[in-house]
Amino acid sequence: MKQLVRSCLVLALVVPTLPAADKIGLARVTPVPADLPIPIQDFFRPSALARPTLNLAGTHIAAIMTAHEDKRQLLVYDIATTKGESLAYDGDKDIYNLHWLGNSRVLFNISSQKYYGLGIMAADITNLRDAYPLQQYNGSSLVSIPLDKPTQPLIWNRYDFEINRDNGVVALDAEAKLRDANIVDLTAAKNSGNHGLWNRVRQNNNENVTHRYPMPSGSGITYRYMANKQGELAYAFTSTNGALAMLRLNDKEWLPCPVDLEEIGILDNANEPGWLFVTGPAKDGKPHPLQLLDAATGQLGEVVLQDENYDFNGWTYNDPSTGGVLGAVFEKGGPHVYWFNEQYQVFQKILDRMFPQQVVRILGSDGRHEIFLVSTYSDRQPTAYHWVNLATRKAGLFQKSVPWIDPARMQPMQIMQFKTRDGHHLEGYLTLPAGATKENPTPLVVLCHGGPWARDTWGFDGEVQFLASRGYAVLQPNYRGSTGSTGRFLAEDEYDFIKMHHDVTDAVKTVIRTGLVDKDRIGIMGASFGGYLAVSGVAHEPDLYRCAVTNAGVFDWAMQVQSEKYNQHDLPYYRRMIKTLGDPKQEAAKYEAMSPVRHVANIRVPVFVAGGKDDRVVEIRQSKKLVAELDRHNIPYEKLFIGDEGHGMAHLSHQVELYGRIEAFLSKHLMSKK
Repeated sequence: MKQLVRSCLVLALVVPTLPAADKIGLARVTPVPADLPIPIQDFFRPSALARPTLNLAGTHIAAIMTAHEDKRQLLVYDIATTKGESLAYDGDKDIYNLHWLGNSRVLFNISSQKYYGLGIMAADITNLRDAYPLQQYNGSSLVSIPLDKPTQPLIWNRYDFEINRDNGVVALDAEAKLRDANIVDLTAAKNSGNHGLWNRVRQNNNENVTHRYPMPSGSGITYRYMANKQGELAYAFTSTNGALAMLRLNDKEWLPCPVDLEEIGILDNANEPGWLFVTGPAKDGKPHPLQLLDAATGQLGEVVLQDENYDFNGWTYNDPSTGGVLGAVFEKGGPHVYWFNEQYQVFQKILDRMFPQQVVRILGSDGRHEIFLVSTYSDRQPTAYHWVNLATRKAGLFQKSVPWIDPARMQPMQIMQFKTRDGHHLEGYLTLPAGATKENPTPLVVLCHGGPWARDTWGFDGEVQFLASRGYAVLQPNYRGSTGSTGRFLAEDEYDFIKMHHDVTDAVKTVIRTGLVDKDRIGIMGASFGGYLAVSGVAHEPDLYRCAVTNAGVFDWAMQVQSEKYNQHDLPYYRRMIKTLGDPKQEAAKYEAMSPVRHVANIRVPVFVAGGKDDRVVEIRQSKKLVAELDRHNIPYEKLFIGDEGHGMAHLSHQVELYGRIEAFLSKHLMSKK
């Protein structure tokens, strides 16, 4: 195949009229001069472009963009003309979850205050200003877009505001324009250049429903729906008293699938009708594989992909025309892709040659598999998006996601192995600041990921690079419970939070032995479950750390279980926690041991405590209780509780404030040698 010619096309975004700059300098989209420190906001500001998706015709790319402000907007870009059109909403409202409905219409969600879902919208790309609502105020989410009827998406109304409960899945007519009384008030848009939100009349959410699907019967709580590869509703997943079940839709009846969801994870449809790709059970000392399963019988089929050390923890790539699976993307120590399709194996080799020393991922293609949308990244380079035309042998840059970051000033991320105290091998990532050597060991920040059923991955990480730019080595341990590692351990270890704490400690001691970090200047930091691990670290390893930073953490697990109890009839989390962690009333000693708020008296170092006052995942009273205990035991602390924020800081101004405080806190307690 002829060598591709690479051209460079820098996207000129078409944006609404905005102020020239704001107080944290978002008008600048280029890196700061090399002799100046990189500002905090450059590491955390929203991407200039994210979630690009190509239509089936290969003519347009739709994406989420920002335009010199902390607001996520819609961009539709014409590849042939290299021009883009944009859509933004007034006030603190953002566009997210973008999908194509055919070749000329897009579907997207709107949120308010970066937290509250307002509804699902549709727009014709020739007239974005006249976007119209499909569903409003119903906790709506997209289930699928049928291949043969792309303008009739399947929507799950998880919480219908009129009946105050789950209203199941409906098919909508996205082509039907709503009556004038229900269409958005465009007065504000004409005056400001921005699109107004519906302000006058709530839409009747039943007006554009073309079909309503039956809901699973029984007392269980439905927590997921899934379509078949044609986009037709096919499966439902429920939780009853913490026990998980899978159902399949047969005509108008939901039938049970004999599948053990404690052992098997459902990923995607396979290419044969009724068969699924799943993560199969770990057997004979081998990790969880990517495997086939017959949904009707529950019988496992062929093992498609199995690594010697890692559970399959990725996702599948589907043919945009047929829905068939062409390959799988997954994480080991680093990123990997496995193509089942020989043609795509060739495509991947071509792309890897085009972008050397980069991880290249195919994001989508046209129906002919000629025009591709791809992403490239490394540990030092944030993601960049490119179009590739294999028919004309040309390619070009579509847009950099973070153009204000200079890769030359970023630091490499190293994969490091460590051994746990019970003899298992795990990995993490170590990023060293410039100038770190054994002769010049640096302070270390242990950065624990949340979840715990998530994982840190190799690649560009703004938080890591921020800390490295300030002179800290950064360790990111993937403890047991991290996705990709659970198959190496006993099943109960997936919920053993104390052992996860031990894994973090073992990883830190491994790094200390390298001599690259100063063993007397170590801090631990994390958010959500990572915030729990940070406080557990200083409570149970008082001589290892000099300080801790926690954001939106859980410190009293009995309190967390009680918080979930209030929503037990609408959400499955309470019963799942009782099933997996045990009942706090019956296992008080276990909850006492794994709740660091009960061990605050052991802490001998300063703690920084942050959280959003409107957090509905982990209530702010968890952080307030921790602060009260720190106060009671005369342990120095700082706190930052911010209103209009949920689980984590979503507004950039709050992120800048948070990390400015963290920077000062770490500098005070880690930079000086005592």
